[in-house]
Amino acid sequence: MASTSEHFSKFFECWLAEQDRDLQALREAAAEPAPGSEAAAEIEELRLRQLIIRVMEHYEYYYKAKGQSAKRDVVAMFSPKWTSSTENLFIWVGGWRPSSAVHILYSKSGIQFELKLNEVISGMETRDLAGLSPEQLKMVDELQRRVIKKEREITEEEAKVQEKVANRKMVEAVDVMTEMVEREVEMVEKMEEEMKRRRGDMERVLEKADGLRMETMKEIVEMLKPMQAVHFLIAAVELLLRVHEFGVAKDAAAAAAAGVRR
Repeated sequence: MASTSEHFSKFFECWLAEQDRDLQALREAAAEPAPGSEAAAEIEELRLRQLIIRVMEHYEYYYKAKGQSAKRDVVAMFSPKWTSSTENLFIWVGGWRPSSAVHILYSKSGIQFELKLNEVISGMETRDLAGLSPEQLKMVDELQRRVIKKEREITEEEAKVQEKVANRKMVEAVDVMTEMVEREVEMVEKMEEEMKRRRGDMERVLEKADGLRMETMKEIVEMLKPMQAVHFLIAAVELLLRVHEFGVAKDAAAAAAAGVRR
């Protein structure tokens, strides 16, 4: 029977393929010329909002599936086998840092602002992230502050859960197992009972972290105009896919080199 990790690995690969399809749709939408009339603009906005909703629903589907898998094996979610060693360097509570979504927005906005500097200076309206208004920038700054505060709270909660693994009951169980081999089964049961409680704590921490990830994405999209949101989602999905591809290729090259050395 396949493990939870194996099941989720297959799901993750399918979800990445879905993300790639979303990316193509987002790029096509971003490449469309500006509408020439008010009626055309309304049609475009409706189409873009539908696309954005679809992309965000795919993110929500991912976290729902992840939560269900965590109920079966939460430890696998904290030590993912479906991501590369490169991606795992940036793991925070079983996934990406929510504040990195804000960093993506700032970075993409800065790049597009530099490319369209003359247009911005001349007062021309831009349809991408180069044209973030002062009000939008204020909202992004406030969001970043809130997200970083919540990240710290979740990090502290995770640390407390990790500390509980070495609590008195666990240490006593290990000591007795070491001294009294004949009572090993009894002690293993006690240790398993204690670890079950810890897994429940880990599951709650992961749920909070994933909830903050999804909440941050939603808030960013909601504070942007539809075409701006499309450009943000392009940047977010591209980063996810490109880092994964790079990491997988790097791991494969390392494995091949190790095989040659042997």
